[in-house]
Amino acid sequence: MARIPQTFARLQAAGRKALIPYMTAGFPYPDITHELMHAMVEAGSDIIELGVPFSDPMADGPVIQRAGEKALAQGIGMKQVLAMVAQFRQRDDTTPVVLMGYANPVERYDLSHGRHAFVRDAAKAGVDGVLIVDYPPEECEEFAAELRRHQMDLIFLLAPTSPEQRMRQVARIASGYVYYVSLKGVTGAGHLDTGAVEQALPRIREHVKIPVGVGFGIRDAASARAVGRVADAVVIGTKLIQVAEEQPREKVASAVGSFLREIRQALDDNR
Repeated sequence: MARIPQTFARLQAAGRKALIPYMTAGFPYPDITHELMHAMVEAGSDIIELGVPFSDPMADGPVIQRAGEKALAQGIGMKQVLAMVAQFRQRDDTTPVVLMGYANPVERYDLSHGRHAFVRDAAKAGVDGVLIVDYPPEECEEFAAELRRHQMDLIFLLAPTSPEQRMRQVARIASGYVYYVSLKGVTGAGHLDTGAVEQALPRIREHVKIPVGVGFGIRDAASARAVGRVADAVVIGTKLIQVAEEQPREKVASAVGSFLREIRQALDDNR
């Protein structure tokens, strides 16, 4: 069994929910990403989403856009992101890592290195899953099959506006988990309505039989606790980027770890 399904099976057996932090690779400093990833795990994170910087991130709000721009300015591309995962794997062979980003960097990598080179090299680096924001399920069956061949999962977004047909399409091809975007709009926008999330998840689960994580709008222990009561996983990105960018370099990892420990405790309080 691949790492992501193993992780959810272990958590489910223990009656716990997954904590999934997101961090843009190479932010706030190019050489700190693997250190941040280890700090996240030590703080109780179960899966790490690592953002691949891209110049036109249509689903990201200003905070994550700013992080991506800074990483790009420091020379971070797909090659560097895969190297960061490989460096993380030198000490951690257990925690799943998901690359989250857009089609352009993946397709440019294949154009430069050959057909299916991204999947091959991601698997070699130790990546466990991929979430490509602008890959609709009906257009990436071959990509999903190639990922499965390398023991990697293809993760999709669902939103409050997703119709039943889209849910069925996602359910047919997705693996690992599905990421439910709790808000309309970009990351970091709006106010989280936990009641609306609670109403949406049963409708999603009529079609999706793998775990459902919820993200966008989770900013503190209280919102994480509320979402954790109904979701299989809680995803935190924008707030974590803000925590990281407010610190001097020597305090980034400890500040990120301290914040995530509060979230981990909040999730475990639901048990």
